Amino acid sequence: MSFVLKIDQSLTGQKWLWRANGMNDRDAGFQPDDLVTQLLLSRGVPPEDLERHKKPTIREFMPNPSIFQDMDKAAARLAKAVKAQEKITIYGDYDVDGATSAAVLILLLRDLGLDAGYYIPDRLMEGYGPSAEALVELHEQGNSLIVTVDCGAMAHAALSAAHDAGAEVIVVDHHKCSTQLPITSALVNPNRLDENDEAASFGHLAAVGMAFLLGAAIIRQLRGEGFFTSRKEPNLMALLDIVALGTVADVAKLQGLNRAFVAQGLKIMARRQNIGLNALIEVSGLNRAPICSDLGFALGPRINAGGRVGESDLGVRLLTTTDPDEAREIAIMLDGYNQERRAIEAMVQEEAEAELEKQHNRSVLTLVGRGWHPGVIGIVAGRIKEKSGKPSIVIAVDEDGVGKGSGRSISGVDLGAAIMSARDAGLLVAGGGHAMAAGLTIKADMVDAFAEYLDMQLASKISDARAESGLFIDAVLAPGGLVPPLVDAMEEAGPYGMGWPGPRIVTGPVRIIKADVVGKDHLRMIVAGRDGKSFKAMAFRQAESDMGQILLHGGKDTQYYFAGRLKIDDWGAQLKVEMHVEDAAAIK
Repeated sequence: MSFVLKIDQSLTGQKWLWRANGMNDRDAGFQPDDLVTQLLLSRGVPPEDLERHKKPTIREFMPNPSIFQDMDKAAARLAKAVKAQEKITIYGDYDVDGATSAAVLILLLRDLGLDAGYYIPDRLMEGYGPSAEALVELHEQGNSLIVTVDCGAMAHAALSAAHDAGAEVIVVDHHKCSTQLPITSALVNPNRLDENDEAASFGHLAAVGMAFLLGAAIIRQLRGEGFFTSRKEPNLMALLDIVALGTVADVAKLQGLNRAFVAQGLKIMARRQNIGLNALIEVSGLNRAPICSDLGFALGPRINAGGRVGESDLGVRLLTTTDPDEAREIAIMLDGYNQERRAIEAMVQEEAEAELEKQHNRSVLTLVGRGWHPGVIGIVAGRIKEKSGKPSIVIAVDEDGVGKGSGRSISGVDLGAAIMSARDAGLLVAGGGHAMAAGLTIKADMVDAFAEYLDMQLASKISDARAESGLFIDAVLAPGGLVPPLVDAMEEAGPYGMGWPGPRIVTGPVRIIKADVVGKDHLRMIVAGRDGKSFKAMAFRQAESDMGQILLHGGKDTQYYFAGRLKIDDWGAQLKVEMHVEDAAAIK
């Protein structure tokens, strides 16, 4: 194993490894000055596939929708509904993926001449997934077809009750499935256990990606039936801005088709064609074309805030409105809810961290609190996971002794499968999710047994995953090499996100000229290298960490290597580069 700069234990206790390790001779013929090629190869792209990945397009990565089980059946049924002008409702989850999935289908059907309704359950009153009561009521209201998006794959009881009541339901989902599928008219999900290898390879798509593929299948079905002989076909590509938002906000892996969705979707978003998204961009204070990180840190959280602490249907309403005044009103409401969410999150975070001392022997951190707001537990679980390096579950217990939990995992540990196993073992009322994120419902008196079960199931896997983990580095540069053209060149291998990490650079040796704490727990530094070049560095949420304290009080004579991401600082007349520091190592 080759350590970068011989660093096998940094200030955060990590070893620094070359991301390109294990490439063997795959880079034969590589030109050293081709930075994009180097970044693509180190992210697993075969040399023969480089050109397709340099400029990811929908055409190059789009599969035939028919490869998925029930896709043609779902498309044919929806085409029938369009032609017969049936009353249908899109039933979405209350998060960004649910809102965007519902919006994609609603806007497409609207272009096809059918005004579909929507139903978004309340997180606190109804919980996750379709409920029998809601499905039956929608059927009794005259809906001949209900389409659930981003939920339903594990809703056996609710869908069985809906079937018995005569409701017809199509499920479009991406969550893990059990061997036995619920009763539906069609279930479109790349993570069905009976999918073939080609379809299963798209298991990383968010639900909004599957909704887009269903949209393509619907258009193809109607085209084959002659529906467009007297009317224009909808422009499905115009919805890619919404697809990109849902993909990034749901932390789906930005590989293959997902990279194409986001790369092309950002181009659509820059045109500000969607009235609701345009209002949200303005309220978020973005005065430029959004970039990938804006979807995850500016736009997504605001839409999520509606489902977390506000009104669950605000996201769908925003993305589907045709009224600019209504769009701005909703965007302002979501911005306000997001500020409220931040305050609630900070309180829960503080209380959850106070519980950490009781968990020092746990492989999986299971933190429980009465009265915690269930709308922020997923965010807090993610924060705890990042700080601890361990899978973390945060459970909010209500006055009836029922806990709603949300978990986040580390790479190499399938938390969703473990949650489903715990449910099958009788420890949970309900539960499921992805490898990296999962949700659950549990009785308070079962929490200890559940925590013991997870430790027993995952301890060895977590130990192996952490032993193999490290901080992966793409390049080492002197401070003078941190210039805007370098950042621009690296962006050519984007968009970056989950599963397609942004370039991590090491620079040094550097001395800290000035360091102070800004905002809430952020460390701001001015550092200088031996080459006389200086730059600004930020270490977010690190001021109170061990690393942050060392950097604050280590003295001006101590020299370090910094590892982190490079960003363009466009504040002022001259463009500069700043580093977002993730780790550091003192030079002995």
